[in-house]
Amino acid sequence: MRIKFGTARRRSKNRLFKRAKGFRGGRKSLLRTVKETIIRADAYATRDRRVRKRDFRALWITRISAAVKMRGLRYSEFIHRLKLANITLDRKSLSQLAIEDPTAFDAIVEIVKKI
Repeated sequence: MRIKFGTARRRSKNRLFKRAKGFRGGRKSLLRTVKETIIRADAYATRDRRVRKRDFRALWITRISAAVKMRGLRYSEFIHRLKLANITLDRKSLSQLAIEDPTAFDAIVEIVKKI
């Protein structure tokens, strides 16, 4: 009996097919298509790790903006006055405060309004 490929080749193919698990159609079962798909998926993954950071920052800014608007300030004013007051809270923690602990956020807004 003739053997078409050895253990190393099978192992490398299996490694590729495992990475393509969950893809549809030939993208999970045809070697050439799997290779192309994995390359593209890696490119998207690399790009989107950075995009995720942008998206979260935009979400935090939107939440802070809404919370501050309810308290009679604009977002840009609020951030500017925070810096003048030497309050070094990042946008993520400000966003969490606005949602989870409105009284603490109100206290920060009052400090900022005095400046």
